[in-house]
Amino acid sequence: MKRTFQSFVIYTLVLALALTSFGTASLANQTNTPLAEIMGEIDTKSSAPTTVIVELEEESIVEAKHKGKNQTKQNLKAKRDQVKNNVLKETASSKIGQEYEYIFSGFAVELKGNEIPNLLTIPGVKAIYPDVKYKTTTIDEGFMIEEDAYSPAMLDSAPHIGSNDAWDAGFTGEGVTVAVIDTGVDYTHPDLAHAFGDYKGWDFVDNNDDPQETPPGDPRGRQTNHGTHVAGTVAANGLIKGVAPDATLLGYRVLGPGGSGTTENVVAGIERAVQDGADVMNLSLGNSLNNPDWATSIALDWAMAEGVVAVTSNGNSGPNNWTVGSPGTSREAISVGATRLPYEVYSADISTGSDQEFDSAKVMGFSTVEELLALDGEEFEFVYAGLGAPSDFNNLDVDGKIALIVRGEYPFVEKAENAKAAGAVGAIIFNNVDGAMPEVPGMAVPTIMLSNADGVAMREGVKDGFNTVSFSIEFDKMVGETVADFSSRGPVMDTWMIKPDVSAPGVNITSTVPTHQADNPHGYAALQGTSMAAPHVAGAAALILEANPNWGVDAVKASLMNTAENLYDANGNLYPHNTQGAGSIRVLDAIETKTLITPGSHSFGVFDADGELTTERQHFTINNLSNERKSYSFDVSFEKGSEAIKVNTSNNLRVQPNRSQKVNFTVEVDASKLAPGYYPGTIVVSEGSNSYEVPTILFVQEPDYPRITSLAYNLNPATGNLVGSAYVPGGAEELEFEVYNENLTAFIGHAFTDTNIGAGYYDFTWDLTIDGGTLAPGKYRLVAWSTKAGKTNYSFGDVFTVE
Repeated sequence: MKRTFQSFVIYTLVLALALTSFGTASLANQTNTPLAEIMGEIDTKSSAPTTVIVELEEESIVEAKHKGKNQTKQNLKAKRDQVKNNVLKETASSKIGQEYEYIFSGFAVELKGNEIPNLLTIPGVKAIYPDVKYKTTTIDEGFMIEEDAYSPAMLDSAPHIGSNDAWDAGFTGEGVTVAVIDTGVDYTHPDLAHAFGDYKGWDFVDNNDDPQETPPGDPRGRQTNHGTHVAGTVAANGLIKGVAPDATLLGYRVLGPGGSGTTENVVAGIERAVQDGADVMNLSLGNSLNNPDWATSIALDWAMAEGVVAVTSNGNSGPNNWTVGSPGTSREAISVGATRLPYEVYSADISTGSDQEFDSAKVMGFSTVEELLALDGEEFEFVYAGLGAPSDFNNLDVDGKIALIVRGEYPFVEKAENAKAAGAVGAIIFNNVDGAMPEVPGMAVPTIMLSNADGVAMREGVKDGFNTVSFSIEFDKMVGETVADFSSRGPVMDTWMIKPDVSAPGVNITSTVPTHQADNPHGYAALQGTSMAAPHVAGAAALILEANPNWGVDAVKASLMNTAENLYDANGNLYPHNTQGAGSIRVLDAIETKTLITPGSHSFGVFDADGELTTERQHFTINNLSNERKSYSFDVSFEKGSEAIKVNTSNNLRVQPNRSQKVNFTVEVDASKLAPGYYPGTIVVSEGSNSYEVPTILFVQEPDYPRITSLAYNLNPATGNLVGSAYVPGGAEELEFEVYNENLTAFIGHAFTDTNIGAGYYDFTWDLTIDGGTLAPGKYRLVAWSTKAGKTNYSFGDVFTVE
């Protein structure tokens, strides 16, 4: 049946990776031989070369150790070589890449896609993972800050989380090593040089010991600055002062030109960092795959087991739930959401002297309050500058004027930068479509935003002689720390875990960037994204480990979660746990806490509505770090469903000094009385005047996850068929495919429907027939609608062309 897009807003859509899938179920029906499992989207029908990650049944050195088994490098190498030899025999085109043995057991191999099924019956192969693409989790290119424009007022984020209080207490990260697994690091930057020794780390892109950023002019792609920005937030000590300014840094270049890379190098970087003795590692990178069992997440879990605090960004696909991506989905690693620091809200009214009213006018952003208020009560000439590109300002006189710019093509911050460079004292940016635009902190010039209709009216008003604009700017209110709209939300599919674990500042963060100019090495830029939030937590972990060198990774993670501060939106509403995690970190509170509650969050899993009362038992551990006996009490509440959810635990618990004690508790759920969905709650542990909150969650019947999260396909030139796959995490009662035009604005017709789909990847081949006829030449998109348990979601693929 035809469906209509009521509101097709880009940020609400799921981005499908440009890969196709091989479903193990179809092969399993053809043989009784036990098969390795394929985890992910892999095109096994193509003869083009591709890379996959092979996981061995033989356990890695770290995994074996933690399971009480004896594993040696020699034994593991022999097992790996045996599998590699069989791979080379069974696949004519294969070429072995990175090999792993310490925290992940396996290797990368390049081969033709249609040879991948040959791997599945090779003895010793446990699973095959796609070599998925990872990219930096930054939402725009930000803007450069000149050295002479540097101001301490830009550096609010480290003090906000209490870093300066930790410094005053004597903790600066000294003696703690932090690995930055990223695009490389400019270790020559004056603010970072102190943190590097002779050994800088490793470059997995070019395979050498020089993990420098991609410079300008690299023929393979754009220059990078991301890893240097991350490193500065962790440990800069110059004009910029990071969270842990005396920490030691190691750089691992796993993302190359343009800031992208793949699983092969990311896993290698994690393994190398652990072996090099890192105490903390930061991965401000990710993809859109909400699954806990990708190779990268497994590697991080074992890195944590080995005692390395792993910190990852949660992703920038918010504000919808279920948008967290790997490796933020890792069970053990600390996943970090992004917040915006407290800010002042100003209202804006504008007038051009015509009868036109511009009711949509709002402040988009500004660099200083003084510059914004300088517009108040003043009249300026405005000039239309198109998209706001540098070339759009050629032959335009905007000196001392306002630049009127339309949204599109370039980031908002870049438009404002270009306006400032041309001499404008302010900008008005109007939408190019219906709908709202985001607030963007840190704009280079004070910027007002308008709707499409108001912006077009203002531009057209020049023809009637209305080419000046007057401003009325007034203070509205103060807003506290809030979660950034772009920050990805949980929970995680399959494990049903709450993510992120914690939040930290990630909007308009000023830090170091390379200049690649020896005579001008002081580079700084303001960036935003969960990439910027994660290194605040990595730096905080370094401070915590310096203060508490005997703490394990669980204690570090729990200290940050237990002492985090709750966050509220601009209207004063408490954010859900899947939005903020345990809250915004506070470093000194984490260092000085006398109570640790592990784990820092709980998921009770899924309860079926079978008409029976279901009981689940779990526990957490309280560690009394003080020198006196403490008495703890407990209170558990759920935001909804309290009539059918009952939690039983101890009323009071006494824990002796410097001892830990397990707290058992049970949850009884009558799911028949509850609507399907998830039910968040909070365990409050109280001791005297101190209280600690532990986020918790449970699910009833089919969890409220997206019924489909990706759709990818390619036209097979030999057959003319469209070959692809869709990922349906929990299966589907009905999976319907329809054809739209390339802009998704017109329904073309019905392609095909399938029913009773199992969980995982659904492979298909479509012969381009539509409603009984042949699809006419043109450009189209396929849209898949997946339905299960009364809920329907859609995903769409790339444009394909029918000749």
